[in-house]
Amino acid sequence: MNQQAGIIQRIVSGGQTGADRAGLDWAILEHIAHGGWCPLGRIAEDGLISSRYELEELPTGGYRARTRQNVFESDGTLIVNGGELGGGTLQTLCFAEQLGKPYLVIQALGAKRYVQAEQVYQWLHQQGIRTLNIAGPRESKRPGIYRATLNLLCGVLGSPITSCDTS
Repeated sequence: MNQQAGIIQRIVSGGQTGADRAGLDWAILEHIAHGGWCPLGRIAEDGLISSRYELEELPTGGYRARTRQNVFESDGTLIVNGGELGGGTLQTLCFAEQLGKPYLVIQALGAKRYVQAEQVYQWLHQQGIRTLNIAGPRESKRPGIYRATLNLLCGVLGSPITSCDTS
């Protein structure tokens, strides 16, 4: 585990394009264990989720059930967004509240990533997060959310943007 990552031992997400995928790519880049649940058939808006992501298929329930399971199995959820919460992103927040799980919402598009990265870092430590669920909108709903999420997460570790740029 990277010392700067603090106590994070595992990243989970549903594997959808956008914020979810950025979380998984960041975990791979930083050599942090990753996983989580995805819908049966490994479906996402861009087709099949790559096998490079160590996700398990949830036998029933689709996106909503996958979202709930990832919230349930994590110690806390980081929701990275840009604008009003809606759809599955809002559902993630609702599940976190219903399950009594800590969550943090970051409005990342167009913001200063280092200030927000410090906020995330402090939250992770205050909450004692070991398994972090990373969630947010898919790329088609918030263009640029993948890059904004990746840059935010790189800021949490103090990584230079260039080492996190996977475009």
